[in-house]
Amino acid sequence: MILLLGGTGYFGQAYQRFFRQHGIPFRCVSRRDVDYTQPTHLARLLAELRPDFLINCAGYTGTPNVDACESHKTECLFANSVLPGRIAELCADAGLPWGHLSSGCIYTGCRPDGTGFTEDDPPNFDFRHNNCSFYSGCKALAEEILRDAPRCYLWRGRIPFNHIDHPRNYLTKLMRYDRLLDARNSLSHLDEFVRATWECWERRLPFGIYNVTNPGSVTTREVVEMILASGVVRKTFHFFENEAEFMRTAARAPRSNCVLDSGKLLRAGIHLTEVHDAIRDALAHWTTNR
Repeated sequence: MILLLGGTGYFGQAYQRFFRQHGIPFRCVSRRDVDYTQPTHLARLLAELRPDFLINCAGYTGTPNVDACESHKTECLFANSVLPGRIAELCADAGLPWGHLSSGCIYTGCRPDGTGFTEDDPPNFDFRHNNCSFYSGCKALAEEILRDAPRCYLWRGRIPFNHIDHPRNYLTKLMRYDRLLDARNSLSHLDEFVRATWECWERRLPFGIYNVTNPGSVTTREVVEMILASGVVRKTFHFFENEAEFMRTAARAPRSNCVLDSGKLLRAGIHLTEVHDAIRDALAHWTTNR
């Protein structure tokens, strides 16, 4: 049985869909049921349920975006740094293997040779470099805390999307924002991310960090061109002249725009769709709830 924490969020709901579709027994625990942020409560829950594996989707991303974390630093630090550390201690005590949803937002740009950052590259968009958003700094701090955690996966996602219209979907955001910042990024197809992370456990891959992004990278303008070609929306997209204008007029916190190398996952035998193809497929099957 899989214990899912933070299962009501964007990633958590995707895990629930996946488990139901594949008949995988799981238990989704919300803080309304059990305040798993309290060590005694979580320890009791682990003892009662005796799960085979735990997935932590809990975190604080801010609404409508990471700028909100600049105003709610206590909540951000606790959910994204302190809580993963508590979970790690309790899973270690219980001998329970687990997976944590980390993020590629701890990087900016790419490696000096133009390739994507690998799992061995130290973060360059964090508190130690004093150049990051509070959210990114907290996610990087969590990786430091979990570096020596036994029997733990750290799965790094980047800018999730799929074919379902949703406020957290990157494609939805691009369609709704008034102005866009052109930048190159790695992305994670939400449903492929969930499937790939589950395969890490199902195949018993070595514990550690995995960049779970679709191979390749894409610019904002490329995605806009694909949106227009799909006919999903018909509008004129406007762009900021540069990042300086974006920061001056539309943002409080610096944004992570980066490229990750997902070769480690591929070498382990887990394949994700090339990012351009994944975006085109999502747009070809675009679904709205309205």
